[in-house]
Amino acid sequence: MTQEIGSIKVQMTKKLEQAFHPERLEVINESHLHAGHQGGFDGSGETHFRVRIISAAFSGKPRVARHRAINDALAEELAGSVHALAVEPAAPGEAVRW
Repeated sequence: MTQEIGSIKVQMTKKLEQAFHPERLEVINESHLHAGHQGGFDGSGETHFRVRIISAAFSGKPRVARHRAINDALAEELAGSVHALAVEPAAPGEAVRW
């Protein structure tokens, strides 16, 4: 599947890169996994995302502060068409399951 230049995923990726200068970042469109969860939702589009990010900006910060920082960076998308966002933030050297 190709990404359109103006896609929400691309916008989110750019904003997260600018805000956190991550050493690793994955913005995953998981909309297709939620087909049928809402009346008439067929899983198409860009409504459900998972963000996996490793950044020094998260060093020494609790999980809640990390989530809030990401939500703040993506406030425009979350106020728009993004229905759900799963966040997996880590600082460099922390264990991740991905």
